[in-house]
Amino acid sequence: MGMEKWIEKGNVLIEALPYIQRFNRKVIVVKYGGSAMLDKEFMMNVIQDVTLLKLVGFKPIIVHGGGKAISAYIEKLGMTPKFINGLRVTDEETLEVAEMVLSSVNKQLVSQVESLGVRAIGISGKDGALLTCKKKLSDGEDIGYVGEIIKVNADILFDLLEKDFLPIVMPIGMDENFHGYNINADDAASAIAKAVKANKLAFLTDTEGVYLDPNDPKTVISEMTVSEAHELIKSGAIAGGMLPKINNCIEAIEQGVSRVHIIDGRILHSILLEIFTNKGIGTAILEDGQEKFYRGEIDD
Repeated sequence: MGMEKWIEKGNVLIEALPYIQRFNRKVIVVKYGGSAMLDKEFMMNVIQDVTLLKLVGFKPIIVHGGGKAISAYIEKLGMTPKFINGLRVTDEETLEVAEMVLSSVNKQLVSQVESLGVRAIGISGKDGALLTCKKKLSDGEDIGYVGEIIKVNADILFDLLEKDFLPIVMPIGMDENFHGYNINADDAASAIAKAVKANKLAFLTDTEGVYLDPNDPKTVISEMTVSEAHELIKSGAIAGGMLPKINNCIEAIEQGVSRVHIIDGRILHSILLEIFTNKGIGTAILEDGQEKFYRGEIDD
């Protein structure tokens, strides 16, 4: 390797310094799901990223999904996955499968974090009544045991963080009658981020970020405020499957989360590239009036 390459590596590390200083000892919630969960190499890279965040001073919490794995297992059982408005119709049998699959994914993630020398604890939203929910309707339609979170017992997470654990949360909760519910992982991550007043909430997705032109991936918006996000929703630039995710982002920021990142989880080390580099590779959403970082607004 030539000297130029070594210098380049050093510059990358120095570029990360102000971000490490700014967010040292701050809480970051990472929602992990989508295609990045299906490939073992991608999964390990995501875990490496989050573990590195922990080791340089962040306090990460992982909230994971597993929808594709749940659907695959349901099909193995000869059942047909059903969705209404993007939400899984969840009867008793489907709930049992979802909890089983998510539990398996959860412990796999715990094992990977532990293998890198960081202590992790996997918990369900049922544990300690972490996630209390009620039945969620889809445009007024009953879709079974799908939960809408009404309370987060954040003390559990604060205790784990204080004792230097990395919490890994699976989105299964309970209602006030102690019946289990399947919860959308985006909703769970957003609710948890709000409850712990996270400084950052990162959604790993299957897109490169928010596009100014939905049909042109080259128009990824690097950084925008809540007001700018509202304008894009009004203009129709944000629609379809991205709309509920952006609404989750806006609500999280309005309730105390400083910054929300939408990141392509299919890119290796995408979390580090978005959080620790000036230009980033996804979309960062921040509250109005908050200082924007340099995100490529100045020519290289």
